[in-house]
Amino acid sequence: MANLNSSEDIDYGILDTLVGYKLRRAQVNIFNDFSEHCSRFGITPGLFGVLSIVERNPGLTQTAIANALGNDRSAMVSVVDRLESMNIVERKPSASDRRSHALFLTPHGEIFYKELVAEVLKHEASFTSLLNEGEKPLIIDMLDRIANHKPAKQ
Repeated sequence: MANLNSSEDIDYGILDTLVGYKLRRAQVNIFNDFSEHCSRFGITPGLFGVLSIVERNPGLTQTAIANALGNDRSAMVSVVDRLESMNIVERKPSASDRRSHALFLTPHGEIFYKELVAEVLKHEASFTSLLNEGEKPLIIDMLDRIANHKPAKQ
């Protein structure tokens, strides 16, 4: 009889053949490692995504950032509130729409982001070191195709 206390002895059946299941397991592993690397910054993968978009696209509205990341627009308010309370991001009136706020990194946020990226790259290296030469662009391409796929409605 199998020792069901060890995941090595469990028969995963169809799960071992499902891309979605494997992606989820990989995501959990990557997010846990991200947390270990970035917990001292108080930043989650979701917050890092927002910061990265703001850093490269100063002046985008909260709605544009939510759309770019595929996030719920209503959740952006609490995300921005948190980043603003950390003095990393600041809201300014949008030049194109007075009803919206544009987001910018603060001077502290610019320094913070550079330090954060250095730690994120260490985290990333722990996973990309598992790949053979030339596989990183391949896996990025495959994941992009999966992420951008819009299944036909039945």
